[in-house]
Amino acid sequence: MRRETQNILLVLLGGALLKISFSGLYLRYVQKGLLPLLIAAGAIMIGLALFAIIRDIRRGKAVDDGHSHSSRSTWLMLLPVLAVFLISPPALGGEVVSSSVDTNQTQRSRNLLGDLPSGEVIPLSMTEFVTRTAWDESGTLDNRRVKLTGFLARAEGDTFVARLAIACCAADARPLKVKLVGDVPALPNEQWVEVTGKVVPKSASEKNSWVPSFTVESTTPVAQPVEPYES
Repeated sequence: MRRETQNILLVLLGGALLKISFSGLYLRYVQKGLLPLLIAAGAIMIGLALFAIIRDIRRGKAVDDGHSHSSRSTWLMLLPVLAVFLISPPALGGEVVSSSVDTNQTQRSRNLLGDLPSGEVIPLSMTEFVTRTAWDESGTLDNRRVKLTGFLARAEGDTFVARLAIACCAADARPLKVKLVGDVPALPNEQWVEVTGKVVPKSASEKNSWVPSFTVESTTPVAQPVEPYES
């Protein structure tokens, strides 16, 4: 493959990184905190390609590698570019939610529990809610009205509100879910909702893989959040 083609592919790959960075699509792949690294990587790729292009122009010639076997690996650079520009994959959803929660994550978080905020309805992340129901033996959530945001998932006749948490990127996504009881919403799977209600005390146990039950009082369909994953 000619050097000009390699440089063009490098520009496209860098442009693809910048595209998902500034469009917000990167949140479907990695955590928000990695945005500066994505932007830097895209800018460096484009800068290196432009430097090589300018150098070749000044030399007045294009340098041909002349090795057909090496061109195959270079053309592979085009695959992620095409994936970004032609395909917009959805965030991970119900297919990742298994029959258990990440008990290792809740155990790591057991010493991080603080006081609950005041108010008639407490908005909590799925991570904090699941962690508290598993490890807060004082029952601070009992009889407190809580609002959770997640997507609906169904398994074995039960309905859950679920969310995925990531430590770095979508590849390490782990499921968090809460079993809904009471006024269970009749909405399709993977519909994002805000559910308000109360935890069923002592419902999370080792027997049910620490999945708490949640008595639903009201449900509001919502759009998928800009940041679909928790951290």
